[in-house]
Amino acid sequence: MKYYLIAGEASGDLHASNLIRALKKNDPEAEFRCFGGDLMRDAGATVHIHYREMAMMGLVEVISKYGVIRRNREKCRNDILNWRPDVLILVDYSGFNLPMARFAAQHQIRVIYYISPKLWAWAKWRVKTVRQYVEKMFVLLPFEVDFYAQKGVKAEYYGNPVLDSVTAFENAYSGIEDFSAKNNLPAKPIIALLAGSRKQEISALLPEMLAVIPSYPQYHFVVAGAPSIDPAYYEQFTSGHDVSAVYAQTYELLKNAAAAVVTSGTATLETALLKVPQVVVYKTNPVTLFIGRFFVRVRFFSLVNLILNSEAIKELLQYNLADDINSELNLILNDMAYRNKMLTAYEKLQTILGNAGVAERVANRITQIVQP
Repeated sequence: MKYYLIAGEASGDLHASNLIRALKKNDPEAEFRCFGGDLMRDAGATVHIHYREMAMMGLVEVISKYGVIRRNREKCRNDILNWRPDVLILVDYSGFNLPMARFAAQHQIRVIYYISPKLWAWAKWRVKTVRQYVEKMFVLLPFEVDFYAQKGVKAEYYGNPVLDSVTAFENAYSGIEDFSAKNNLPAKPIIALLAGSRKQEISALLPEMLAVIPSYPQYHFVVAGAPSIDPAYYEQFTSGHDVSAVYAQTYELLKNAAAAVVTSGTATLETALLKVPQVVVYKTNPVTLFIGRFFVRVRFFSLVNLILNSEAIKELLQYNLADDINSELNLILNDMAYRNKMLTAYEKLQTILGNAGVAERVANRITQIVQP
């Protein structure tokens, strides 16, 4: 079998790489080609375009880069037609992937969606595309099964793939090596700063995070560097601040952190599963935010709160972020009742999500669907 996968950001690269390995167990002769990243390449896929050339967010930003998106989509279409995969597997990234689903289906290529985009939040009308062109939709949030059922789509849930990556790390992590010594960090408790995996997120949020450093001289702040971002990009923001940065060590950083400030996205779920108290933040172009208020119809924007359907962690959006981060960190670090309530909510989250082995379960189902 020939599988073509499309993932547009770091989290998709991670989950797709685990799926590739699981599919290989079922079909050692399978071939993989992708729009993706280093992890998918390491898993055995040929990377046609790296996701760093595609990652962007926000309505205004997407419009400004429309020419780039159009060229990448055309490259993808041509590559798919030239390679002629048996199956196209799409990973989140709806703005790019839903049109590719239509294209592939119209050229008699089977389409499977692994990790549903959040259509329930702002783009319910796009479910029609899923219903018409996607053979099987896999979801990573339990409530998405009911959402799709109401729209006439039979989606399947086999657990959240973050469970796989966190569990694999936990099983391999010895804790013997001193994280601070390995990274030449001062002997202070750590506060982790996860500013996202896109330059737009980093430029918007990292300065807000760094602004709170003077309020916590007894802690050392450490930035989790995204694998697709050059360290020099971070240095323009971190210069002059008493802060460190580590790369390809996000889970290790979180495991050694007393608290974390986290950009909304998959990282909030990873932080929760690693049992680190956190405050989640988000900031976008003001025009994008204004327009979004007319379309987004969700109570929460962090995955942790969405799954629990309650405010387990504080969500800070757009304005007064530095002051609000400061206030929330003070509670997390100094109010034990507040901190423990959050950790108790994490236990409930773990129960809802279930057990690891998600990639294997989904791979088995995909094999069942596509093998003759």
